[in-house]
Amino acid sequence: MAAEAPPPSAEQHELPTPEEFTEVQESAEFGELRRSYRSFAFPLTVGFIVWYLLYVLLSNYAGGFMGARLFGNINVAFVFGVLQFVTTFLIAWWYSRHAATHLDPKAEAIKTRMEGGA
Repeated sequence: MAAEAPPPSAEQHELPTPEEFTEVQESAEFGELRRSYRSFAFPLTVGFIVWYLLYVLLSNYAGGFMGARLFGNINVAFVFGVLQFVTTFLIAWWYSRHAATHLDPKAEAIKTRMEGGA
């Protein structure tokens, strides 16, 4: 059963003009939002790509190291592979927390102002 969408609002909001969008884009508030996003997302992305490429390169060129048994049938390659999944989920969780506390409030303030609610 599909969920019903709420009825459209009786209020009609005037859409912002291109000049208003440009003004907001050039504002210090928007610049801070963009800077906050980039200072978090870019280093984490680069770090994860380096971590992933290290795993791939070690798998291709350091077979002896990656094949070293740690305990039982568990070797270094298996542990690194599992850690790829763990770091992916940790980064997603960390970004979600960062966005909720640092990005979303700033974005909501900008959105509210653009929609004429502030």
